[in-house]
Amino acid sequence: MLQNSNISQKAKRGRQPNGEPNQIDIHVGKRLCLRRQILKMSQNDLAKKLGITFQQVQKYEKGINRISSSRLWDFSQVLNVPIGYFFAEIDNNVASKSPRFLQNGQGNNTTNIQEVDVMQQETALQLVKYFYKIANAEARENLLKFLINLSKRS
Repeated sequence: MLQNSNISQKAKRGRQPNGEPNQIDIHVGKRLCLRRQILKMSQNDLAKKLGITFQQVQKYEKGINRISSSRLWDFSQVLNVPIGYFFAEIDNNVASKSPRFLQNGQGNNTTNIQEVDVMQQETALQLVKYFYKIANAEARENLLKFLINLSKRS
């Protein structure tokens, strides 16, 4: 159990021993913000779609408030991404700062993070988005052939 008595029991859950937000919650919030921005959606627009305030969206994006599993599901549906998207590209340093690891004395150890589906990585999503913005089908086909040939040389 955490030692800082100035932190309420509710605030202790999932937070760092010093009371700071969980690094994983911060990562999930950053991914939420990134996806919302890619879709050119304001915090207010996203909040309206979920029936919450834009201030709540701000707190989620900063990792101040934790996102429940049901709310994460709602975000995934509105933002049209799989749940795993929010955990994609999480590095070992962030994962090792989970309170569970710190509590068990494993805070300095790195963890084995599973490989993430390439389509959950933001760069891949952007490539697909812009690829399909090319109106000319022949240009898209030529670009695809170019990328295939380029990858064979690497």
